Amino acid sequence: MSEPPGIKARLAAGEVLVGTFAALGSSAAVEAVACAGLDFVIIDLEHGAGDESAVLAQLRAAERGGAHALVRVESAARERTTRVLDLGAEGVVCPRLNSAADAEAWAASLRYGNGPGARGVALGTRGAGYGLVQDALAGAADRTLGVVQIESPEAVEQCERIAAIDGVDVLFVGPTDLSHALGCLRDWEHPALRAATTRVGSAARAAGKVAGTYCATADRVPIAVDDGFQLVAAMSDGALLIAGAARTVALAET
Repeated sequence: MSEPPGIKARLAAGEVLVGTFAALGSSAAVEAVACAGLDFVIIDLEHGAGDESAVLAQLRAAERGGAHALVRVESAARERTTRVLDLGAEGVVCPRLNSAADAEAWAASLRYGNGPGARGVALGTRGAGYGLVQDALAGAADRTLGVVQIESPEAVEQCERIAAIDGVDVLFVGPTDLSHALGCLRDWEHPALRAATTRVGSAARAAGKVAGTYCATADRVPIAVDDGFQLVAAMSDGALLIAGAARTVALAET
C-alpha cells in the first residue's frame, strides 16, 4: 500500500489546508487537534512553551492523529532547521527573514548538498527513515516544505525576490508582526495591512508558490481562503483551549 501524499504534494495539487500552531509544547494537545481533523500543525519553537526536546513526541502525536507536522524554528540558524528535519518534520517555518539574501541563505539548510549552509548527510536519522529508505537523499527536496514568514515592510518589499528562491515553497504572512510594524496592530482590515497581504499572496502565486497566512480567530479562515491563501493556520492549541473554556463560562453565566 502506498503512503498518503505529503503536505508538499497536497499543496502542489491545489488543496487548501487548514491547521493550527502547537504552542503548548504538549504532545497530547497536538494529538487532540490532529484527531479533530486539522490538516497540519506547526510546532512552535519561536514563541511556544515547548523546546527542542519536546519536538519528537509532538511529531509522533501529529502523525498519530493524521495531521502533517511542520516546525517553526527559533531563528534562521542552520542547526535549528537541520535538527528538526532530522527528527522527521515535513517542513520548516522560518520567522524574521527580511531579505531575499537572508531567505536564500536559510533555504540552503533545507537541502542536502556540499555548499555552504547545506543540510548535512546523516542517513541514520528518523527524517531519513533510519537508513532504511532507499531514496531518502534523492527524494528529500520533493518532500520537504520550506516556509518563509513575511513579517516586516522590508520583507514585503522583497517578497517577489523571495518567492523566486529555490527551496522557498510558501510565503507565509505573519499578520501580527506585520501589522505592528505598519502601525496598525491587529487591525486586520487596515488598508496598509490589506495591501501588503495582497502583494505577498500575489507574489507567491505569480512564482508558482503557495501563499499562507495566520488567522487569529476561526471566523477569518474563510476570508483568508477567499483571498487565495492555501496554507492557513488558525489560532493555536492554547487559543483554541481558551476559546472553548471562555464559551463554557459564558454559557454557564447565562
